[in-house]
Amino acid sequence: MPQLAHAAVPVARTAPAAPSGHPPAGRRRRVPWKSWLLFLLFAGPNVVLLLVFTYKPLVQSLQYSLLQWNIGSATARFVGLENYASWLADPATANVVRVTLVFTLATVAGGMVLGLSLALLLNRKLRGTGAARTVVVAPYVLSGVAVGLLWLFVFDPNFGVIGALLKLVGVKSPDWYNDPAWALPMIIIVYLWKNVGYVALIYLAALQAVPRDLTEAATLDGAGPFASFRHVVLPLLGPTTFFLSVTTLLSSLQSFDIIQAMTRGGPLEGTTTMMYQIYQEGFATGRAGYSSAIATILFLVLLVVTAVQMLFIQKKVHY
Repeated sequence: MPQLAHAAVPVARTAPAAPSGHPPAGRRRRVPWKSWLLFLLFAGPNVVLLLVFTYKPLVQSLQYSLLQWNIGSATARFVGLENYASWLADPATANVVRVTLVFTLATVAGGMVLGLSLALLLNRKLRGTGAARTVVVAPYVLSGVAVGLLWLFVFDPNFGVIGALLKLVGVKSPDWYNDPAWALPMIIIVYLWKNVGYVALIYLAALQAVPRDLTEAATLDGAGPFASFRHVVLPLLGPTTFFLSVTTLLSSLQSFDIIQAMTRGGPLEGTTTMMYQIYQEGFATGRAGYSSAIATILFLVLLVVTAVQMLFIQKKVHY
């Protein structure tokens, strides 16, 4: 007898029910008021402090930059962009920008290279490494004014340590204080001595987080110490290098205390950076409007440089 073929009857499947406690698809989850209250309790004071001590002065500086106003004067006159035009047309501006660029590039590049070199040395398991780490990081926590005053005696041409060492090899010590060609290198050396410990500390933490399996595998493949560092360790330090490039750049452009303690912008404005010029124009000569214009320009430079780093350089970082 012929067998009857059973027709396949489609069975409608119902979608699985949403787990309990989760809102249906398409509906946004409502945050309980207790979570908002907890957020405001912890974040509220920080937001208020940022608004009062960061964003409010920033807006006021933008406002003052459009005025011709001297500190202590009861009146101010609106001049628009005249302060910006005056700074750009000032013959001294080119020298200030040059000093700022040289100081920033030297301190950022020098700090990164020296900091990474120190971190590689401190990462070795040797006797006395702990004490060496403390010695390297200690200058970073010291006051910039105290560091500047201390190094004034070190660089003294007649009684300083550097002058005595140069005298032993028959070389006359440069006139660090009065020669513009030597005053800026002196400031750069002191700044690096003070802040290189910070870079070394961050790099040291990153080096200790590098997996040993990768370096051991590179060694088994025949890579030497330099090749292993270049092709394995250095790419893994990409996020740390990116972070340090941003923070050290911002710190260098805003450096003030060491310059004030050692040279006060001299000699012949040989160590006057944009940050120090803001102080001079605002508090020495009292031109608050002109000083605010320079501060606004420096803020825009910092904003653009940071944005470029975040948009372009960060894409080349290996995470």
